[in-house]
Amino acid sequence: MKRPVTLTVNGTERSAAVEPRALLVHVLRDDFNLTGTHIGCDTSQCGACTVLIDGRAVKSCTVLAVQCEGEAITTIEGLGTAEALHPIQAAFWEKHGLQCGFCTPGMILTAVDFLASNPDPTEAEIRHALEGNYCRCTGYQNIVAAVQLAARTLRADQSASGTPRVSQPSSPSSRTAQPAGAAV
Repeated sequence: MKRPVTLTVNGTERSAAVEPRALLVHVLRDDFNLTGTHIGCDTSQCGACTVLIDGRAVKSCTVLAVQCEGEAITTIEGLGTAEALHPIQAAFWEKHGLQCGFCTPGMILTAVDFLASNPDPTEAEIRHALEGNYCRCTGYQNIVAAVQLAARTLRADQSASGTPRVSQPSSPSSRTAQPAGAAV
């Protein structure tokens, strides 16, 4: 029996009627058409479904949608815009931290959470933080380089403005709809 659920996703309240057992990843993709959150393994191993829940990276295939009422959910679509990429998205672009792009949203959102708590990481710390996210294309070197660049950029932004800009999604009114791949 379906029940109503209201979730705050990328700064916007969205409602749907869902089965109580519906996973967040399925509600995001099927009910809200936010297809940047990918389904990779269905076993919480690959990290392709990673989203931010209250700023923390969470594999959305492990969370029921009804558990997320009252939480702030950020998907890759809510991180930046085509006109103004988030610094982590820009770093992935600059350092070629993607190939096929399937793992990229999860990698980026994991990096957002990680850099919020560790703004000046070592290479080993970055590799450890990304262990729960699989990439079958790149060999990780460019992903690590992208996170290093993003960390430097975010630190410079914070020094210049005095305000951290790690996990703040753009406002809904400043975004335009875009295909899942365009957000990275």
